[in-house]
Amino acid sequence: MKYNAVTQEIANELRLIAGERNVIYEDKEALETYSHDEVSEKEYAHMPDAVVKPSSAEQISQIMKLANKYMIPVTPRGAGSGLSGGAVPARGGIVLSVEKMNKILEIDTKNLMAVVEPGVVTNEINNAVKDYGLYYAGYPMSVETCYIGGNVAENAGGGKAVKYGVTSRYIMGLEMVTPEGDIIELGGKRMKDVTGYDLLHLMVGSEGTLGIFTKITVKLQPMPVAKADLLVLFKDVKQAIDIVPVIMTNGKIIPTSIEFMDELSFAASCEYLNEHLPYQDAKAMLLIELDGDNMDIIESQYETIGELCMKNGAIEVYVADNATTIERVWRIRRNIAEAWKLVSPHQSLEDIVVPISKIPEFMERLQQLQAKYGVSIPCYGHAGDGNLHATPVKDPVWSLEKWYDTLHKLLPEMYEAAGQLGGTISGEHGIGQKRKDYVGLVLGQKEIELMKRIKKAFDPNMILNPGKLFD
Repeated sequence: MKYNAVTQEIANELRLIAGERNVIYEDKEALETYSHDEVSEKEYAHMPDAVVKPSSAEQISQIMKLANKYMIPVTPRGAGSGLSGGAVPARGGIVLSVEKMNKILEIDTKNLMAVVEPGVVTNEINNAVKDYGLYYAGYPMSVETCYIGGNVAENAGGGKAVKYGVTSRYIMGLEMVTPEGDIIELGGKRMKDVTGYDLLHLMVGSEGTLGIFTKITVKLQPMPVAKADLLVLFKDVKQAIDIVPVIMTNGKIIPTSIEFMDELSFAASCEYLNEHLPYQDAKAMLLIELDGDNMDIIESQYETIGELCMKNGAIEVYVADNATTIERVWRIRRNIAEAWKLVSPHQSLEDIVVPISKIPEFMERLQQLQAKYGVSIPCYGHAGDGNLHATPVKDPVWSLEKWYDTLHKLLPEMYEAAGQLGGTISGEHGIGQKRKDYVGLVLGQKEIELMKRIKKAFDPNMILNPGKLFD
């Protein structure tokens, strides 16, 4: 596909649409900010010709019609906090940033919903609704940096998905601009809808390739008033993972989250935080969170879970039942990536998903890959839903050339291992451009062809976020 660049004349037309101050053109320093997301590998970065910051669906509609007229690619962008290269202008052209569309438009307490613009920081939704005793449960763990529009585009998940599910469960309606510039509405403030194809949820997780969201209706629910966490140390990975289904079957308890940390992950984080828990003999940690409406029930549940863990070989069970101790145990989980950045800033944060029972076998495969390539691969993530952030880390003494060469050999083997175990290559970060070459390892050719036909139906000129998901 041949695309055209943004000329001075086209930049002037964009200024007429969005305003002089909302268009960046021929300012390399300002444009560079929009050339990458949080993927550390420079090979995925690409400079845009221009950045436009619209403030309405009508402006986005005009921009898309202009882009179709001149065959200019358009890349939608939220906070740029993604980990797949999804918001990077892989073919140049226009980056369409929704940062100016950052209003919470409505809090509807009668229907337990909120209507927001795509540039709202996800955590701001909860800040706005907490005084009503409500909260938005679909948020990921990067809640204070990401935009809700990006969460919807990636169908973001997080630690609470065990009990509450991922973003798609909470998206009830979308106003969006199609790649051809039409403004349409999907869904609304209704709990049921089987009228025609479910286009609403086709959009959720479409990675900015099928439309640009301009309003998002999210479902809210009552805020839990009681919470507690357990930090559980185990002698090996299998003991830790084996307890996960036991908690739900024998214990009859659905935790809010069950986070997993391998030895490399929690040891690095504990050292980074100067945390003095006696973790040296442990090979795996689980962080189990419970929430609800009654602290007596929560206490009964964590006692049951603690007993089950000890029977299954746990070394120690630590209870955190107040704000201070809860923060202490969660800091270990949250700071793993930061701890490893001290070792090397060059990491490949992956997003593997396997059936829960296959986690120990996948960990064995990771150990084999570490030995084969001489690379540390700390692994942590969401044990309750099998979503693991296996993260190859560059040896500080290696050259970048050796690192990239090794990474391009290692990643396909990691992805193949996940596929062979009934898993896939991404659970919440998305495919973007970083993983598109590996989609064929876990999806059949017929599935990929169907996706391409859907893309072509929505975007006949193939100008919206080209170079993502597939070529």
